[in-house]
Amino acid sequence: MLTLFHHPFCPHSRFVRLALDEFGVTPRLVEERVWERREDFLVLNPAGTTPVLVEEGAPPVPGAIIIAEYLDETRGEKLGDLRLLPRETGPRIEVRRLMNWFHDKFFAEVSGALVTERIYKRFIPAAQGGGPPDTGMLRAARSNIRYHLAYIGWLARRRNWLAGNSLTYADLAAAAHLSAVDYLGDVPWDEDESAKLWYARVKSRPAFRTLLGETLAGLPPSPSYADLDF
Repeated sequence: MLTLFHHPFCPHSRFVRLALDEFGVTPRLVEERVWERREDFLVLNPAGTTPVLVEEGAPPVPGAIIIAEYLDETRGEKLGDLRLLPRETGPRIEVRRLMNWFHDKFFAEVSGALVTERIYKRFIPAAQGGGPPDTGMLRAARSNIRYHLAYIGWLARRRNWLAGNSLTYADLAAAAHLSAVDYLGDVPWDEDESAKLWYARVKSRPAFRTLLGETLAGLPPSPSYADLDF
């Protein structure tokens, strides 16, 4: 049995959940509010960040990219030609490059700010930085997403999937971060048709069904969020 310590709107956690579903694995989910600095969770990951994957007989696996590598090492062969991290060196580098782009750059410039300001701060005590969103942060993130969306569209016009001919971790990383932003209604889909069509393909996969069905009390999703024909 796998246990995933996550937050439903943590983009990195969403990526791991999508990957696990593509592997046909259903983990036990434990929601972790990292701002609470729970001692038992810090034992698993002293960095205090989600996600963390725990499998019996193995050490805790922290972080989206490390978890992706772990899943490929332990289960990748089972997917055969549909492996999410290709066997060949060149394609593996490209998938890893794009994973880093979305998990690091996109998160720092877009999804991390929007999720923190519009979701997490609703639950974080004021003494720990909670409260109303920072409008400057929101404005910057909403501006930044435009060139990221254009880059996704550029990739989608030149390849079958973002990193090449088949679905990979690169697609799941981009889609996971976009899904959190799309829930909030902050993706300007009308600005790039290629990016929109690519995302529609990804979110139509069975792995996306559970995520699209989850909502946050007091903050309903945007009309496009669960609409496969948005």
